[in-house]
Amino acid sequence: MAVRGPRAWAVRGLERLAEIGARPEDSHDERLRRGTLVFLSVLITVLSTIWVTTYFAYGDPVSAAIPGAYQVITVVGLVVLARTKRFGVFRSTQLAAFLVLPALLQISLGGFVASSGMILWAAVMPLAALALLGVRRSLPWLGALLAVLVLLALPDARLARSPAALSTGFVVTFLVLNIASVTVCAYVMLAYFVEQRDRAHRELQAERERSERLLLNVLPEPIAQRLKTRPGVIAERHEAVSVLFADIVGFTAHSAAMAAEQVVELLDQVFTAFDRLADAAGVEKIKTIGDAYMVVGGLPVPRPDHLAAVARTALAMRAEIARIAAQPGCDWLAVRIGIDTGPVVAGVIGRRKFIYDLWGDTVNTASRMESHGPPGQIQLTHRAAIALGPEFTVRRRGTIEVKGKGPMETYLLDGATG
Repeated sequence: MAVRGPRAWAVRGLERLAEIGARPEDSHDERLRRGTLVFLSVLITVLSTIWVTTYFAYGDPVSAAIPGAYQVITVVGLVVLARTKRFGVFRSTQLAAFLVLPALLQISLGGFVASSGMILWAAVMPLAALALLGVRRSLPWLGALLAVLVLLALPDARLARSPAALSTGFVVTFLVLNIASVTVCAYVMLAYFVEQRDRAHRELQAERERSERLLLNVLPEPIAQRLKTRPGVIAERHEAVSVLFADIVGFTAHSAAMAAEQVVELLDQVFTAFDRLADAAGVEKIKTIGDAYMVVGGLPVPRPDHLAAVARTALAMRAEIARIAAQPGCDWLAVRIGIDTGPVVAGVIGRRKFIYDLWGDTVNTASRMESHGPPGQIQLTHRAAIALGPEFTVRRRGTIEVKGKGPMETYLLDGATG
């Protein structure tokens, strides 16, 4: 929901202030730090109007000129910053002004008491330095504040002999005002900083979740977790898994007569359906190669019913292709599926673009079962057929010549009985 009303104006205003002096190459953290100082400077400039008008009204133009000088310094600094993008100059100028000008104003008014503790404003300086520069680089600014306090304390008794002509009520009122204003400025600065940090954290968390989803689209979840916690080569031998290859019959020839958008749209429809079926069966999609689709059961988490899960997935894939083929213009669509079961080697290859893949005779044989299978059929090796339980209907196809394997006895999976 969009933010409306005064809060929306405030948010947009703060974002515009944060952009003053920002460069395209600046990181989010750099923009945050710069925006914090710009916002604080503008806030103090606005509040300084109270001291300028009050001291001038009480007939003390020198004291009025000091906060007025800060206003001029800040406005000019912001204009120069917007044009030159030299934030370091603006930062140093502001930190020095936070330190020096309150000290000068305290001297002009007659010391700690008569000035209503004006040096309290200098306390903003080390906080701003801490937010902008970090702990180590802000320590000299903290030391400078402590040194100024000592230097102001030494002549305070002499300054108090000729204070500004201000009533006790006025001094007390401005003491309260100084304490409250400094507290508000420090709080608002830190609140702005914390809010921006929280927003950055939320954005980072959302980006991390998107990256996590993308990673899980490439790698199985257990493998992705291992890569994040224990980087290095992942290679495992598994003695009992089932591998499935599915291929759309005649897709290359038909795609030549289809528009590019139609080709991608059809493959997306088919493979999205296959993804859903694989997830439902608890088997792992390994990859797609053109119009071929590869699935494994029993990896990366072993399961005793891996072959049955893959067989059910194959039957569901064939039924899904039949459903899609019933759509206008898709009557040519048919799938050819091959399955084998046995040992494989599994692992992650690549450094820039990860892929979780399988190797071994079981993988090659499952691929051959698909490429040598009849259209619309699910072809099994002999070892896969005899390993299937009675809940599946299997019929013998016979012995066929398989490229790279020689004569092989194969079977066709017709359906499930339960």
